[in-house]
Amino acid sequence: MKLTLDRIEKRFPGVVALNGASFEILPGEIHAFLGENGAGKSTLIKIITGLYRPDGGELRVNDQAVRFTKPQDALKAGIGAVHQERNLIPRFSVGENILIERLPQKHGLVNYDEVHREAKRYLDLIDPTIDTSTEVRYLSVAQMQIVEIAKALSLEANLLILDEPTASISGHEAEALFKVLRRLRDEGKAIVFVSHKLEEVTALCDRVTVLRDGKVVVSGELMTNMDRGKIVEAMIGREEPSADMGNRHIATQPILSLQGVSTQLGHENANLTLNKGEILGLYGLVGAGRSELARALIGDVKITAGNIKLHGKTIKVPDVATALKKYRIGYVSEDRKGEGLILSHSIRSNIGIAIWRRISSRAGLFSLARERSHIDPLARKLEVKAPSWEQLVGNLSGGNQQKVALAKWLAAGVEILIIDEPTVGIDIGTKTAIHELISEVTKEGLSVILISSDMSEMITLADRILVMHQYKILGDIINSRQYDVVSRDIMGYIHVDDSGSLGTPARSTSIGCMAST
Repeated sequence: MKLTLDRIEKRFPGVVALNGASFEILPGEIHAFLGENGAGKSTLIKIITGLYRPDGGELRVNDQAVRFTKPQDALKAGIGAVHQERNLIPRFSVGENILIERLPQKHGLVNYDEVHREAKRYLDLIDPTIDTSTEVRYLSVAQMQIVEIAKALSLEANLLILDEPTASISGHEAEALFKVLRRLRDEGKAIVFVSHKLEEVTALCDRVTVLRDGKVVVSGELMTNMDRGKIVEAMIGREEPSADMGNRHIATQPILSLQGVSTQLGHENANLTLNKGEILGLYGLVGAGRSELARALIGDVKITAGNIKLHGKTIKVPDVATALKKYRIGYVSEDRKGEGLILSHSIRSNIGIAIWRRISSRAGLFSLARERSHIDPLARKLEVKAPSWEQLVGNLSGGNQQKVALAKWLAAGVEILIIDEPTVGIDIGTKTAIHELISEVTKEGLSVILISSDMSEMITLADRILVMHQYKILGDIINSRQYDVVSRDIMGYIHVDDSGSLGTPARSTSIGCMAST
């Protein structure tokens, strides 16, 4: 399929989202579609898929003008998409969600044997471990993303649009996806790939289009003519910023430790140590049990054996409220929209939600003056970009939403902060700012447990990296910041050979039990 976008315009009240956007998508190519948050990418994708109608310009499929008034029109034309916003039915099974557009029937009834057989065929292309009979509500965020991808593949579309498909999945699952996409390209399909992970874009894509402020600034350029520097400069209008991590002091005295911890979900004999001012990374493939182990620290997953020690004393954490109030442990969820924020509330009220008692009067009445004095300086410090602190969080970019999620726990005065996938779906400039922010707060004494599927992010931020696989901690790596060395060590632990035994790192120079800095 050939898709042509000719001078596409889209306006919202007070905002020109797209201003004469023109480019062409050809059959048999993987076409990168790039731009910072707010550049107009999602708006353009929604026009292509029939969710929005353009205010001007023309769409052409195989040189014939088309006008999509609803998503079904785009589907009939052979266009399928994985949007950033999940579009799954929580109480339906994985199989039902994958084939929701075309559930196979027998004698007028849904043929569930065929549903699960057919769904598994697409799911196995990315991750064969997910059970098609499981209700979606029981899946992790990463597993839901994989189901979304399988759902899009099941459409057998001639043009497939993938908007941040690897945002929540690990490198292993991403490579499986890329293998499928290359095969589809070789079969003559057209693929639009949207990602903030430029290393993926340059390795996978044939051509690139870049949007900035609603305008196309690079149109269908061959990837061989571009490099990371040129792409970033086109996206943001300047050279790529680099994070300034500065100098941080890490105490050698442990602030938190797990000793022989087992959980209801299957962790066995887990041991870890977190030092004051340290950023401790948890890295592993999807399903490794990283988030689940972290949630055990806040009482969200039941511990069945072993101990948690805080400042050398054994503690019991029955629930999230106790983790915050008694032990000053906070958790920034990877699902910031579903768990971390109240999208219909303001920036100010989201930041203040964890300290509402502190900002109330002695009579228990809410005090706006106290709220402003506690929250406004923090919002300014974190450089949350909004017309005012009364702006609804749902109207912010992903990067600014993440800053609000971080600010909420900083306002609460936590001593230990668990941050799960801090920059999923966030553009390059904001990603750098969040990295600097995380580094900065540790200089003030905060200790951080960082969970990330982004290898470069992990190596940029973490002082030590614990490698997890199948709910076990396999390695403890002191981060030398040498990407090739550390990434090889990490993948050496994760690799499972044909006999099922775990591999060992190709080099062991960066392996240690505890950071000595």
